[in-house]
Amino acid sequence: MKVVKFGGSSIASATQFKKVHDIVLEDTDRHYVVPSAPGKRNKEDTKVTDLLILAYSHHNKDDFEEIYDRIKARYNGIITELGLDISLEEDFKEIKEEIKKQNSFDYTISRGEYLNGKVLANYLGFDFIDAADVIYIDKHGRYDEKKTDAALTKALSEHDYAVVPGFYGQLNDESGRIKAFSRGGSDVTGSIVAKCACADLYENWTDVSGFLIADPRIVKDPKPIATITYKELRELSYMGASVLHQNSIFPVRNEGIPILIKNTNSPEDAGTLIVESTCHKPDHVITGIAGKKDFMSIYVYKKHMSNEVGFIRKALSILEKYHISIEHIPSGIDSFNIVVEKKEIEESLYEILAHFKDELKPDKLTVQEDLALISTVGKNMSDKPGTSGKLFGALGKNNINIVMIAQGSDEINITVGVKKKDFTKTVQVIYDTFVGGNEE
Repeated sequence: MKVVKFGGSSIASATQFKKVHDIVLEDTDRHYVVPSAPGKRNKEDTKVTDLLILAYSHHNKDDFEEIYDRIKARYNGIITELGLDISLEEDFKEIKEEIKKQNSFDYTISRGEYLNGKVLANYLGFDFIDAADVIYIDKHGRYDEKKTDAALTKALSEHDYAVVPGFYGQLNDESGRIKAFSRGGSDVTGSIVAKCACADLYENWTDVSGFLIADPRIVKDPKPIATITYKELRELSYMGASVLHQNSIFPVRNEGIPILIKNTNSPEDAGTLIVESTCHKPDHVITGIAGKKDFMSIYVYKKHMSNEVGFIRKALSILEKYHISIEHIPSGIDSFNIVVEKKEIEESLYEILAHFKDELKPDKLTVQEDLALISTVGKNMSDKPGTSGKLFGALGKNNINIVMIAQGSDEINITVGVKKKDFTKTVQVIYDTFVGGNEE
């Protein structure tokens, strides 16, 4: 039994709806469908969710009616072209009134999925289950597992085939108000539905044929990843490889349900299978490469630091007061680096440095800006002697200065910090070394 989720680009138009229709009905094991709101039909187009946000912010302006008519036109165009026997006029009227009242921003941005779910259910001949009736979300955007699992499992048991719109649910209090996940949250909904349906497979259909070893904007025609573990995916997603919403992994992972990433526009492509563990032997030592720019490093040096109990803890306590998240802490006997995202710390940097000087009394305190972090991920790296040396040697050979090195305790990733200007070159060098024909 399968649960299938379709992203915004997969159901952006009547043409895309037809593709989804054929994919779903081609396999009777596909019982439950989770749609996003209509995405862009072309580069110049606007996503429906963005139009809803615009309508909300322009509720009292002259162009509100024009914006709202564009939203209606997207759905009515799909309905007309597909020849469906469904009207959304009552829904349009209610949504318009709610936007005018400014009662709930989350309600407004969730209506794209809600309306798309109703249209898709009608087109497939499936039942419609409103996510607001079965998914409970707290004020921080996390789903309430206990209440949701009970309500959703019961609802799914009463419908053999159904559409459950993604991205939103009900706020977990007595108000009954709509609460949305963060953008991309339809992936999370799909994962929750797969868990509660006890699915054998969660298919996530998008506009790419699975994960690639590297970013195609950096590396030309990177090779695809056939199979990846949840741990590897988590590492790559955290460092910017964004095919899936990173929180969508946990509900299905805990139940041992694999995820298959597929391309709606090329359904014949194999895609990428995400699993807890696998005996599959990859073609390369590494599984993938991902990275992000705009980090900053604070370097602290103090003689005999290792003899001072709690020295690093004091530094971390200072950052905690300013709600700064830490990426890495490479350390030596008498020094350590704290790597953070630049945008998180730049407003309070000088105050933090002053606290460091007062409380830590370092012999040396410096800041290095414009860093980039690149993670090389692969569950088989620890079994291949010399992988780290090969990586560092390749970067050195190409005149790339490594500012920082960090390796995860489970040895499935090696992260290097380089100057921002060397970001693209570093990714390309790593790819060429381990994938592009140079791997031994």
